[in-house]
Amino acid sequence: MRVGCPKEIKNHEYRVGLTPGSVREYVAHGHEVLVETGAGAGIGADDNAYRAAGATIAKTAADVFAKSDMIVKVKEPQPNEWAQLRDGQILYTYLHLAPDPEQTKGLLASGVTAIAYETVTDDRGGLPLLAPMSEVAGRLSIQAGATALQKANGGRGVLLGGVPGVLPGKVTVLGGGVVGLHAARMAVGLGADVTIIDRSIPRLRQLDDLFAGRVHTRYSTVEALEEECFSADIVVGAVLIPGAAAPKLVTREMLSGMKKGSVLVDVAIDQGGCFETSHATTHAEPTYEVDGVIHYCVANMPGAVPVTSAHALNNATLHYGLQLADKGLKALVDDHHLRNGLNVHKGKITNRAVAEALGYELVEPKAVLAA
Repeated sequence: MRVGCPKEIKNHEYRVGLTPGSVREYVAHGHEVLVETGAGAGIGADDNAYRAAGATIAKTAADVFAKSDMIVKVKEPQPNEWAQLRDGQILYTYLHLAPDPEQTKGLLASGVTAIAYETVTDDRGGLPLLAPMSEVAGRLSIQAGATALQKANGGRGVLLGGVPGVLPGKVTVLGGGVVGLHAARMAVGLGADVTIIDRSIPRLRQLDDLFAGRVHTRYSTVEALEEECFSADIVVGAVLIPGAAAPKLVTREMLSGMKKGSVLVDVAIDQGGCFETSHATTHAEPTYEVDGVIHYCVANMPGAVPVTSAHALNNATLHYGLQLADKGLKALVDDHHLRNGLNVHKGKITNRAVAEALGYELVEPKAVLAA
């Protein structure tokens, strides 16, 4: 199979779908790899590094899309990219379709087989291709929130860790999953006063044991959300419903009760965000203010640390990518976890959460693959 890797074109996106190390693995499996010139510049991998790994360098993204059987990316295809996809081609990348009807229409029209990293599953019920970027984004959320909290950046002017004689800043984390865990770890490490809110009592018990009393845990109710958000300096939105739009936990009305200059960091923005006032921002202009509250809603947070995040992502995606290259669509038939990643196939929606969010008829993956 010919596997193609175009350069990412989303604003300030420096990650790359295939590192030179991953290219070597595809080549070792007998596949041809086509990489757009400059695709790895953001991680310090020049064209010569890809050539040494066995890749052919393409002059343009158009060459990659036109000549490849499978496209491996990081972020969802942009309009000029989905227009170049075609029937019979495999797209393997993050998609986040539920809050993005235009991309969904573009993929359906193309006839492509689109596999979303964020809905591939594992035996433990986890999301193994989303997890590494959730870890990065969770940790970054505290760095970003602490920076936005500085007075020169529009924030309250609070040091999260405090100093002797002065109380530390307060961080509220909504959601105790992978993002929430790593956000809490970073915040605790800085010395902040941290509370995690979640709807799962077993998960709250796990977190309480893990942090050994260094964080507070609260069961999620409207009252708990209000109390914790109103007292917080930073609120991290870390709630995920796999494949579906994120729930709106913090309403516009609630902002009036929050501290002026406090910060909302919406890590769920790729899935539409869990704050009612959220809209996607970029690394070029990461924040905006609503009712005196700073919002940080960058949709590709891990792109800020591409060396770390690109390698972490490739470590996770390589196994399934090789299955697709080796077997084609048969890989989806053979592996139900990989099949759970199938979101679009030949003009049909094959993911229940996406179908329900956007009002499409669901076609079961097994049915379309057997056709």
